[in-house]
Amino acid sequence: MGLCFRKTTARFPLTRALMSSILHAFQQAVHEKVFPGAVALVRSRGTVVFHEAVGTRGAPPDDQPVCRESIYDLASLTKPLATTTATLCLVQDGRLHLDQSVSQWVEELEGSPFAGVALRQLLSHSAGLPAWRPYYERLAPSGFPPHNDEERRQRVHALLRAIACEPVDYQPGSQSLYSDVGFMLLGVIVERCAGMPLAAYCRRRIYEPLDVSSLAFISRDEAETALKDPAEIVPTEWDRWRNRLLRGEVHDENAYALGGSAGHAGLFGTAHAVGQLSAAWLQAVQGRDGLLNAALAKRFTHRQSDTSSWGLGWDTPSVPSSSGTRFSSRAFGHVGFTGTSLWIDPSCELEVVIMSNRVHPTRANTAIQTFRPRIHDAIHQEWGGR
Repeated sequence: MGLCFRKTTARFPLTRALMSSILHAFQQAVHEKVFPGAVALVRSRGTVVFHEAVGTRGAPPDDQPVCRESIYDLASLTKPLATTTATLCLVQDGRLHLDQSVSQWVEELEGSPFAGVALRQLLSHSAGLPAWRPYYERLAPSGFPPHNDEERRQRVHALLRAIACEPVDYQPGSQSLYSDVGFMLLGVIVERCAGMPLAAYCRRRIYEPLDVSSLAFISRDEAETALKDPAEIVPTEWDRWRNRLLRGEVHDENAYALGGSAGHAGLFGTAHAVGQLSAAWLQAVQGRDGLLNAALAKRFTHRQSDTSSWGLGWDTPSVPSSSGTRFSSRAFGHVGFTGTSLWIDPSCELEVVIMSNRVHPTRANTAIQTFRPRIHDAIHQEWGGR
């Protein structure tokens, strides 16, 4: 069921000026220290029209050039590319239902204010849960990941008890608040429904059928089987909690405390691998059943209310938006804290993947927030109308 990509053809001639304009924008971003380096992939109507790498992996001594095969910590792109896609597959297979309550799968939440929250509310960030909590401080006070499966189960159980004790931030369904906590819960639900770890389910049910390589969680058993060349993983941040530069381990502390595989973060991959999964979503949203059911994909990528830009696991353009100002109302996408993003516009069949490690050497660098919308506008202007 692997998806084939056409190489650039005369249908979409790339003039030297056009190539140099977009490439120069990325090179200028490196010069302005938006990120040490980046890889960008643009596909227009099924044809890859731009796939370039700029800059370096990091500061010396990690200043080797970035290449197209460089592997990035995808951070919150884990939410749509793993947890959301897995949830859709389980719904598609009749094993999950969007209106099921959380407590049907997470008995640890029975009696809590979140027991009756529906799965669709977790997906649309409207479950009343907080945005984030430093659970890792309790789960891994010594700064070590779980040593075995039993210790991970104990940490997951402790996490769920902690979530059950959280106060309600707002009445579920009344508004949306982007929440890592909600997707941590959703990751647990996927695992319990599938009867296997989230990483293993995604690999077997999604990535392998699509022939997606170099897309994996870096946990004890997944990375070795899925990542072609772990040496290509770029570093992220110098982490004070772990007292080391992070390279080949998840940047997010809560995901690290759970062993590297969680519903909100933990996925690593290349721009090409992200583009392969992007193509599967675009195919489904355009009405063509494949790995993903078309009707479900359309439901997941549409806004769930007039007061929020969130679909189910996917964001849609708002004002302002990381997608810029040109993507249509049908567009959907997501960003990752480490400097990654994916935006898809079905109206013109445009897909834009940006991989970077803007958190290197520190997360204090927020220049990407102004760069993203500008580069998306430039790319959409060049290829969005073709």
